[in-house]
Amino acid sequence: MALFSSLTPVFIAIICVLIGVIMKKKNGEKEKCDTKSKHPSRPWVDEDLKDGTDHPLEEEEGEEEWQGLEENVAHVPFTGERYSEAEMIERSQTFYELLNKRRSVRFLSDEPVPREVIDNVIRTAGTSPSGAHTEPWTFVVVQDPYLKHKIREIVEEEEEINYKKRMGDRWVNDLKRLRTNWIKEYLDTAPYLILIFKQVYGRLPNGKKKTHYYNEISVSIACGILLAALQNAGLYTVTSTPLNCGPQLRVLLQRPANEKLLLLLPVGYPKKDATVPALTRKPLEDIMVFM
Repeated sequence: MALFSSLTPVFIAIICVLIGVIMKKKNGEKEKCDTKSKHPSRPWVDEDLKDGTDHPLEEEEGEEEWQGLEENVAHVPFTGERYSEAEMIERSQTFYELLNKRRSVRFLSDEPVPREVIDNVIRTAGTSPSGAHTEPWTFVVVQDPYLKHKIREIVEEEEEINYKKRMGDRWVNDLKRLRTNWIKEYLDTAPYLILIFKQVYGRLPNGKKKTHYYNEISVSIACGILLAALQNAGLYTVTSTPLNCGPQLRVLLQRPANEKLLLLLPVGYPKKDATVPALTRKPLEDIMVFM
């Protein structure tokens, strides 16, 4: 009896240790589950800007279902332009000098721009390569003053929230030197706004979904070609990714659910008193690795 009494504290201590180990293990498993279920907090991330290529389509399509493309596309002879080495060097240098003058211009004039020029630069952007030649882009050109102003209202409302709450101090501080904010006067003054939508999927003749492979990369390449075409035509813009505005702008412009806003470009001539930050570009040796 005396022996049992002397061992009681030992038993109690062992039991307490075991209970502690069990509780710690359960808490650890719970933390792991919570970690898996929670994503890093990035409130500035725009769902519309995520590429949907890797997301499987609904079961109705089936992986093996025919996508409605021609089974055998005819191949035709191709002869590309061939220049002498001297002309190649001259053309590449001239094109570089043209594109090197491209700047993001936030002070745009309301001076009219010929509609035909806009048609041509959009045609040029449409020459972009795309995954399986699905051409997953829609270029919405807005000239109507009422629509432009509604777009400005939507963008400025969301951008103010982005600057004050979503983007965080680091991003906002990085932008201070460029003197940008949520006021977007150019959305009213630019003669045209071009909103580029990526089609995350298409539709087959029977109404079922059609996969658009690499839709975001394809549309991004088209945007790059569009920027070069605008520069070539003597027009200027500023690349704008209106975070968290996509759904509202999609409804305003009556675009279907399969289209997600990727980029917004105000297009026009610079104002006579327009300014741009005195920035420099990285030298070739900093952006190219030659092996």
